[in-house]
Parts: sequence; C-alpha cells; structure tokens
Amino acid sequence: MIGVVGELLVTAGVLVLLFLGWQTWWQSGVLAAQQNSAAAQQSQKYLEQATKSPTPTPTTKVAPDGTKTADYGTPPVMKAPGFAQAFAVIYVPRFGADWKRTIRESVDVEAVLNSYDAGVGHYPGTKMPGAVGNFAIAAHDTGYGNTFIDVSKLQVGDAIYIQTNEGYYTYRFRNMEYITPNTVQVLYDVPQVAGAKATDRYITLTTCNPPYHAQERIAAFGTLESWQPLSAGPPKEIAAEVGGN
Repeated sequence: MIGVVGELLVTAGVLVLLFLGWQTWWQSGVLAAQQNSAAAQQSQKYLEQATKSPTPTPTTKVAPDGTKTADYGTPPVMKAPGFAQAFAVIYVPRFGADWKRTIRESVDVEAVLNSYDAGVGHYPGTKMPGAVGNFAIAAHDTGYGNTFIDVSKLQVGDAIYIQTNEGYYTYRFRNMEYITPNTVQVLYDVPQVAGAKATDRYITLTTCNPPYHAQERIAAFGTLESWQPLSAGPPKEIAAEVGGN
C-alpha cells in the first residue's frame, strides 16, 4: 500500500512539473508571440495617424560634449484612458530586438496582465507618459508571456521607449530595488519619497521576483530623456521594429 501511494505521489509530482513547464515555456512562448503581434498592430495604428499630422519644427539642443539633437519642447501628455483601454506600446531593446508590448490602463490580472493582446498594465492614479511625476507600469515575470522576466538584466542607461498616438517618449533606466509585495511607495510621484513634489518625469516598471516565484517584487526606475512626434519618425534603435511584426 505504501508503495502504491509513493508511486502516485511521484506521478502527481511529475504531472505538476510538466504543467509548470507547459505554462512557463510553451504557453508563455505562444502568448508572447501573440502579444508582440498585437503590439505591432497597435503601433501601426499610431503610424497611420502620424501621416495626417505635420511634423513640428524642433530647435537644436547642444549637449556639453557638442552633440546636437532635435528638441521638440515640452512633451504632450494624454488623459488617462478607460479601464483596460490600450494607449501605448513599450519597446525595451535589452529584452530582445523584437520585444514589444501593448500597455493598457489598469493592472487587472485577467483583463490586462494575462491578456493575449496586452501584457503590460498602467497603475491607475500614476502619471501618463511624458508627465511630470511617476508613470508606473506592471507585468508578469513568468507565465502569460514572461513579459518582464528580464527586468533584472537592465543596465544603467538602457532605453525604454513608449510609443503613443502623440509620439515617442525615451526614458533611460537608472536603478532598481528589490521590495516587498506591499511596498506601494514605488508608485509615489517621486518613487520612494512620500509627499515630495515631482520636478522630473519618471518611469517605474514592477514585476514579481525572483522568476517563477512571487515572494518579493522588483522595481526598475528611469527618467525621461526626450520625446519626438510620430511624424518625426521613431528613435533609431527601434526603427526596424516600429510597426513591424
């Protein structure tokens, strides 16, 4: 009898491992491809809008090292969309040359984070792209597309591009912290600083940590470097991927 029970337990364990493998790799791989394709379609919609708008004339910004860049002035900020509404596409080259995802309003699990056509959610109440304050988003690390599984691989200076119907917002990663699941301070206008008045434009990416577990969270922070209208074309680093599948 004990031997039979033991065999049943071993069989159950193998089945659990097979299910976890299917959910983590096979199912997530399929879903990731669907999420990428949906993001490409969302991007294409924005590009079609851009052809109807004239490109504003930028001024020339000269960096201390003499590098010249186009300055389009204060970035436009959209109004917060409705629940689960798509409003942006995110590109993070560090996550892969073809990695992109649609961002929807809300971090609701079923409507957004587990969705085949989204994967990334915006924390309601935090700022929108380009606004002074904290634009905070979330995604799963493993399962349902493994969307933010590589957040811990970000390096200082890595670009995080946000494409909306207004243009492209370029944020630069600067640091990350490992936090508890209830550390809501990372969503403050100035991340981790209660009551502070923001003077900069931040982005915060949150996900579970470590991969395949959910004991803690990881929060990655960045600041806005620049923005440019859709009609000016995408940043060079993602030019090949914008609107592509």
